Parts: sequence; structure tokens; C-alpha cells
Amino acid sequence: MTRMLQVPRSRGAISGLLLVLLGLWGALIPLVGPYFHFAYTPDAAWRLTSGRVWLEIVPGAVTLLGGIILLLSASRPMAMLGAEIAAAAGAWFALGTVIVPLWPAASTLNAGSPAGTTVVIRQLEHLAFFTGLGVVIVFVAALALGRLTVIGVRDARLAEGRGEPVTEPQPVTFGRATTPTTTGATTADASRAGTARGSLHTFSRWMVARRS
Repeated sequence: MTRMLQVPRSRGAISGLLLVLLGLWGALIPLVGPYFHFAYTPDAAWRLTSGRVWLEIVPGAVTLLGGIILLLSASRPMAMLGAEIAAAAGAWFALGTVIVPLWPAASTLNAGSPAGTTVVIRQLEHLAFFTGLGVVIVFVAALALGRLTVIGVRDARLAEGRGEPVTEPQPVTFGRATTPTTTGATTADASRAGTARGSLHTFSRWMVARRS
């Protein structure tokens, strides 16, 4: 049962790497985006505000942490935990700007407004900084959770320490020959096979005695 909790690191490698990259984007884009005139107000690079910290940098760091756990862990529960916290951070990216205005104590958490000069740029900024980024993170994390939740036949065989059946020849005994048997055959099957061979041998001796 303990071995069933182990999982190959390759199972979550791609999802973990994607979450790491998405977390870096979410945490760094509000700080470096103003260099490219792609930002939320205030349109100043490396300027920290409460909105940037709690609505962008913190969930980005949590997504990064979840991706690292998923990428490096060989434990199924630990890898699933990494995917779950990344999914929670993605949900905060997507819904944080909607929930915060409903919470009076968080009135200082102002995300600002898109700094783009056209409608298209402003919509792209909103998607890249919050809603679209959050949806992509949740999707990748959910995909990783699905792969980790399913236990395939190969996983079960490895956990039980079983391989494919191997055919091994049995030695020939006096008066009768045994047929190859498959490793892993049950005792009942072997007993029935021995009884059938014994009956055949007895019948052959009776036929010889009758002819003589």
C-alpha cells in the first residue's frame, strides 16, 4: 500500500514546469510590465502597492511554489498538494479583483486599472494579469490532479512487486512428462493438472495390460 503512494517524477513534470513559468509571470509582470507599457496603474516599474502584493505577487509566488512541489516530488500526496495550492492561487488570480471590493476591510487592496491606451490593449492586460492567467493556472493544475488521481494497471503492478508471468519448463519425471507452467499459477491449478496426468498414466497401463 505504501508503494502505491509513490509516483514517477515524470508524471507531473510538464504540468509542474508550466506552473513554475506561470507563477513567475504572475509575480513579475506587474513589476516589469511598465518597461513595455504593459501594466496596471501605477504605471511604474518595481513599485510595490498593497494591490500588487496581495493580488499578483503573492498568488504568483504560491503558484511557483506549487509548481516546484509538483515538479520535484515523487510522493503522490505531496505532488497533489502542490497542484491543489497552485489551483487555489489561480482561482485567486481570476476572482481576487471581484471579491476584494465586497470586503470592507480590504478597501486598500486596489489592483489599479489597465494602463493601455486602446480597448484591445486594456483587455489584454486584464487577461494577462488576472482573469486569463488564473484560468490557465487552474486548468494546468486540474490536469495534473487528474493524472495523479488515476492509478493505472502499471502502477498497481509495480506497487505489488509483480511483473509479467514467465513461462518456466518443469523437469521430466519417470513415466510421465510435465508441461511448462506459468509462474504465478495457483496450487489448485497445479493439483488438477497432476491428477489429470496421473489418470492418463493409469489408463495407459491398463491398455497395455489388456493387450498382453
